[in-house]
Amino acid sequence: MMEITYQNGICLYLEQLRALGIDRLYISEETLRQSLPASRQELLDRLYESIKDCRLCRLCEGRTQVVFGAGNPDAELVFVGEGPGADEDAQGIPFVGRAGKLLTDMIQKGMRLKRGDVYICNVVKCRPPGNRTPLLDEAATCEPFLFQQLEIIRPKYIVALGKPAAQSLLRTQAPISRLRGHWHEFRGIKVMPTYHPAYLLRNPEAKREVWEDLQKVMKEMGLPVKGP
Repeated sequence: MMEITYQNGICLYLEQLRALGIDRLYISEETLRQSLPASRQELLDRLYESIKDCRLCRLCEGRTQVVFGAGNPDAELVFVGEGPGADEDAQGIPFVGRAGKLLTDMIQKGMRLKRGDVYICNVVKCRPPGNRTPLLDEAATCEPFLFQQLEIIRPKYIVALGKPAAQSLLRTQAPISRLRGHWHEFRGIKVMPTYHPAYLLRNPEAKREVWEDLQKVMKEMGLPVKGP
């Protein structure tokens, strides 16, 4: 016996209407709009609206605003950092300070992509006091929002910038020095951990290692590697 699913049930209903001589149906624009699946951007907007007033952890006490994420909602590549700093908290956009400028250079000058081609976000959405590293309980509270973002975007590749991002995505306590340079996986998405741009500002000699990591991402994406 054929299983009557929702889809073939609709087909049977339409066949019955045709048998009765009804060969045309009219549907309002509003009904049609509501029946269409939401775009990734619409889903991200809904998620943002649901968390913009979040008070689930102590970080909400010192924030100016939630720093949700920015970029292409259909991106193949997502960069995940640890948390917003003072500039990001003021502007509501991730990676716009000194570390953000360096990340932009990594994307545009190194990978030959536009910043708008990728999506950029953080593990925690509120600025930690003094730009400190998010505490484990703060990251654990905010992780579900990050995971929902990634489920909506469904990128093929993630670059995890620094230890908090890599450890959150990979569920490990391994140091970033051991994780970087090797492909990992998050829910079927390939993950390349590397050093955070803020670390590179303090340790510029590590830029070579980050460039090696980005080259692996570029090769996996089928992008030409022409040098930094």
